[in-house]
Formats: sequence, C-alpha cells, structure tokens
Amino acid sequence: MPARVPPPSRPIGSATRGTTNPNRLRRMDRWIAAAHGAALRRAGEAPVAVDLGYGAAPWTAVELLDRLRTVRAGARVVGVEIDPGRVAAARPYEREGLAFAHGGFEVPLPGGARPALIRAANVLRQYEEGEVAAVWRRLCARLAPGGLLVEGTCDEIGRRHVWVALDAAGPRTVTFAARLGSLERPSDLAERLPKALIHRNVPGEAVHTFLRDFDRAWAAAAPYAPLSARQRWIRSAQTLRAQGWPLADGPRRWRQGEVTVRWEALAPRG
Repeated sequence: MPARVPPPSRPIGSATRGTTNPNRLRRMDRWIAAAHGAALRRAGEAPVAVDLGYGAAPWTAVELLDRLRTVRAGARVVGVEIDPGRVAAARPYEREGLAFAHGGFEVPLPGGARPALIRAANVLRQYEEGEVAAVWRRLCARLAPGGLLVEGTCDEIGRRHVWVALDAAGPRTVTFAARLGSLERPSDLAERLPKALIHRNVPGEAVHTFLRDFDRAWAAAAPYAPLSARQRWIRSAQTLRAQGWPLADGPRRWRQGEVTVRWEALAPRG
C-alpha cells in the first residue's frame, strides 16, 4: 500500500466545484512531460508530483502518474484535496506510486517532502485576482530545488487551456494550448486565461495586445487553412515571433497546438 499522508490540522484554501473529466488535463500533462521531463530525470530518487485540487474524481491524478512515468519511471503522484469526502472516494484508486491526501495550499506530504512538480488546474479560478500572488508564493515555497508549479484553467473536456509555469523565482511563461480544429480564432482562449490574467484582457494590458496580434496573425495565415489548422497555427506563431513577441518554444510545440510566451511580456501592468 502507498504510504499514507498525515492529514494537516487546518487545510489552507477553499473547496472547488470538483468538476472533472477523464483526459481533461492531457494538454497540460503533455507540456509538463516535454518541458519538465529533463528536470524530473535529474531529480532525486522517486520525485513526487502533486495534483492539487483534483476534484470529485481522481482521474487527473491517475493520468498524471501514467504520463509522468513515460519520462521518469520512478515518479510518484500525490493527489491533494481539501474536501475529505473526495479523498475518501479516491482512496480505492491508490496503488504503487499513487496516493491521496487531505490538504490545501500547504501541500502536505509524508515527512515534509518537497515536490518536484505541483499542478493546480482550475483551482484559483474561484479566488480573487489579488489573492493569486500570495498563493503562488506559498506553493513555490513548497517546491524542491528545480521544481515547477503549473497553474491554469481549461474547459470541461480539455480542448482549450491556458497555464502559467512558475519556479522559485516566480512566473516564467504562459502557455496557450488548444484543439485547433475547434478554434475559430486564438482569442477564443481568452475565456480560459488563468486568474492572474483573465481580468487583464482589456485595452492597455499586454495580454490583450498579444491576443489581438495573435488574431491578426491568424487572419493573415488564412491561406494556410486548406493545408490544416496546424499549419495555420504554426504560421501565426512565426508571425508573432517576427513581430517581437518573446516565444519560448518553437515548431515542435506549435505542432501540438501550443504557443508559450515569456511571462514578462504578458505580465499585468500596474
């Protein structure tokens, strides 16, 4: 049996709605495996990843373990939920490398272990924008050296997703990811912006300017649409880079329906 995590005396945070579906976080997981896989392989024995606020069913934690083990065989996952009923419901799914714990933003792990990865999807959406920075700092302080926090929002079936990647120094990048066949224009992703950015999608803010430029690049790339939505997306990303947007990825990730931008280019103003 997996080692049981002692429950915290007072979990920090609030319960989410708990909505979840199988494969909802596949785009985020795929990106984590590509972007953080090397760090997981360099990590110590059996690095731990946390699925924070996994919801009413444990599917996303189960899937995270399977996907991380494609890049690091000894990876472990702990699903952390503030609702004790959800933890009890998840316990039958525990197996080697997978455990569930009652807790919140304090991220309780056996022996005070520090995770190599914290994934928090659709958790901060219910919080106020002014609360986000403090939660980010708290979660990043729990990371192991070289660890990564990935925090963002997606739709109910994982077609559209935007997330921020952070380390001990703070936010690093913002990734926009979509099932391209379902996308009319890149700014459709605006409704999935994480809490730190969703209220900043207004004129004068960098994220608004970025999405405007992305839409214009997408429109200009319309001649590529007969080839595929993927080719149109790649051409749009090339245009963004040529315009000076600091993209942190390239064609290999663009072909997956992703574009990753340096955080400082989109950070809120004021």
